[in-house]
Amino acid sequence: MRNLTRHAALTATAVTAALVLAACGNDSGSNGSGHSSASSAAGADADATTGAHNAQDVSFAQGMIPHHQQALQMAKLAADRASSAEVKDLASRIEKAQDPEIKTMSGWLKSWGKDVPSSDSSMESMPGMDDSAHSGMPGMMDSTHMDKLEKASGKDFDTVFLTMMIDHHKGAVEMATTEKNKGKYEPATSMADNIITAQTAEIAEMNKLLGKS
Repeated sequence: MRNLTRHAALTATAVTAALVLAACGNDSGSNGSGHSSASSAAGADADATTGAHNAQDVSFAQGMIPHHQQALQMAKLAADRASSAEVKDLASRIEKAQDPEIKTMSGWLKSWGKDVPSSDSSMESMPGMDDSAHSGMPGMMDSTHMDKLEKASGKDFDTVFLTMMIDHHKGAVEMATTEKNKGKYEPATSMADNIITAQTAEIAEMNKLLGKS
């Protein structure tokens, strides 16, 4: 009788132990699943924080930097060549808007480990900025156009400047539209959207100054 009682007690103890272990196992599995979900969420948060980018974002920054640099070179000529106060004011606004954008895009490229186009203000001395290199970039002026602008003055400068800058802005809007549609990096697509808005408005303004409204 004692043996039967002892056997029953041992069996009950074993069953209890098995149930406890099973419960622990289930808890562990549940926690493991929770950790996995938390890890995925953390990964997504980290991705959003670091700002994932794609090849289009890199192309946008590497193309828009020299594009902006040429616009700045054109705008700086207006200070002592333009005859119209409106043209001088426009040129000043272009400088104030695009110079900070160049710095911002340069920072992106550095953080991505990508090449940053030269910041040299002289287009002739910019690596890769000869006519053949930027001939396929929308709105970029070749050396013939730039020479014409540099030699112009007074009302003639105003006309040449506005005509060239309208084409230049249209090119920037085209590039920005591509970035907005295909880019992944939110700050870059946001900048592209701002470029589209600002430069479209400036195109309308320049057309009015040319009497083409």
